Amino acid sequence: MSEAEHGRDMAVQEGARRQLEICNACRYCEGFCAVFPAMMRRRAFLDGDVNFLANLCHNCKGCYHACQYSPPHVFDINLPKVLAEARLESYEKYAWPSGLGGLFRRNGLVVALIAAIGVTLAVLLAARLTGEGQLFSAQTGPGAFYRIMPWSLMAGLAAASFLFAILALVMGGLAFWKDIAGGVLASPQAIGQAASDILTLRYLGGGHEGRDGCNDISENFSQARRWFHHGLFYGFTLCFASTTVATIYDHVFQSPAPYPVLSLPVLLGLCGGVGMTIGCCGLLGVKLVTDPAPEARRVLGGDYALLLLLLAISVSGLVLLGLRDGPAMGILLAAHFGLIVAFFLLIPYSKMVHGLYRALALLKNAREIRQKAAASS
Repeated sequence: MSEAEHGRDMAVQEGARRQLEICNACRYCEGFCAVFPAMMRRRAFLDGDVNFLANLCHNCKGCYHACQYSPPHVFDINLPKVLAEARLESYEKYAWPSGLGGLFRRNGLVVALIAAIGVTLAVLLAARLTGEGQLFSAQTGPGAFYRIMPWSLMAGLAAASFLFAILALVMGGLAFWKDIAGGVLASPQAIGQAASDILTLRYLGGGHEGRDGCNDISENFSQARRWFHHGLFYGFTLCFASTTVATIYDHVFQSPAPYPVLSLPVLLGLCGGVGMTIGCCGLLGVKLVTDPAPEARRVLGGDYALLLLLLAISVSGLVLLGLRDGPAMGILLAAHFGLIVAFFLLIPYSKMVHGLYRALALLKNAREIRQKAAASS
């Protein structure tokens, strides 16, 4: 990291600390989301505290529109913006291997390049293995996909990239947890509360305990971002379940893909693909119309790039399902596979890591709430 980049990181931490101290003195927004009660449990803000609060923030922007000290006030309080910048820097700080953390600085370009390279290499590999004539000819019946790419090659590349992503996430998550919680384990009760907050996306309901929604368009409240996140999250989960069930069909029941439209793997994948497509399009739409004032511009490139990559994966999968019996199946399969491998490699170095760090921040928050309740009883 250059001296200029290090100086910018320090400036973001100091700026976040200054605004948190002012907010902690004011406390007008104490009923908003989870950040303000967690802030009030602190008298000072170390770097670990700033990173914890930054990842606990769900960017609902309610505090910005409620704040009497927001620009053009001399205090210049814009907590959603400064916490978004601190979040981005926490992703880089905890990335593993550490040398790859710099990918977050030009994340939009990095995501686009790796996705393009992944697709190109997958198509060239398929053409090399099958020949252009077979790649562009219809393949039907059991094992049709594997006549384009052998199962061992597809499974090997996907497994290697996915396992690397899991390892990188685990290492980054452990470093983050050590920094914000000292590595101390949470109780089962705290884990249960955090799981509920995660699965319901509770704090994407905005301020006032989620009753109103987020302030994505000026001061207007909306639950749209919450529901689009649900579509993307559960759509992704269904697609993962589809792949898992298909693997069981192949290895346990000796039934290779592709499967009938009404089979469980296809139905799960179809519902998941539709959910991901709706979620990605909705979130992109929200970002295009959101009030730019509380947004951190330098994080937007990575946000857009990841959503477009996920959209490309879901749409290519749906198109592959619709055209799998025609001559376009080979090229569509190769492109879809290339996008998936690129996505796996990018998981630890893209906005996807926010899911892990936000989950750990919610776990830390649930543990603190229970500790406070136990101390006061």
